[in-house]
Amino acid sequence: MGKPTIGFIGAGHIGSQVARLAISRGYGVVMSNSRGPETLASLVGELGPNARAATAVEAATSGDIVVVSVPLKNYREVPVAPLAGKIVIDTNNYYPQRDGHIPELDNESTTTAELLQTHLPTSKVVKAFNHIYAAQLTTDGQPAGSMNRRALVIAGDDAAAKVAVTTLLDEFGFDTVDAGPLKEGWRIQRDTPGYGPRRTADELRKDLAAARRYADQ
Repeated sequence: MGKPTIGFIGAGHIGSQVARLAISRGYGVVMSNSRGPETLASLVGELGPNARAATAVEAATSGDIVVVSVPLKNYREVPVAPLAGKIVIDTNNYYPQRDGHIPELDNESTTTAELLQTHLPTSKVVKAFNHIYAAQLTTDGQPAGSMNRRALVIAGDDAAAKVAVTTLLDEFGFDTVDAGPLKEGWRIQRDTPGYGPRRTADELRKDLAAARRYADQ
């Protein structure tokens, strides 16, 4: 059995960096963006023979695991049917100046990953990679057991999907801190203590506990 294929919907800073990690660990990747496969030629050329460019539907269909890394305002454009039953990693953050105001995020009645989960009702959405600067994804990874290894947060409602993403993060060089269900994903959104800085697992757990809702900041 070869390694699973990872599909990418969105090939911006985070998507392309996660793809570099996946390629370096022996995964095949299928990249897509909103502008069309031909605009990904240089990235795919850099990634090498285990990468190809495709449409979003093809990336969703081909991927055993699919990473969604699009501006949040475009989340409804993520194809639904080909992602049925699949693990979907949501890297998105909400920036009102880019995304426009989304009332249910402004009043914090839901979270970014819950929006995507509602859009993809039978997919297994796991929040990950949203609180690390893209450049650090390929520089900060360390082997398991390293002193002061950097940790990343996940959140999700499907236990088996979270185990799979934890395994992936470990391969990529990071410890994992499980924040709990998707609705707890707000604890690592922008302007929370854990959003951005390099943290070990113990430090991240403290950050998650210290997080406050926007209304309470």
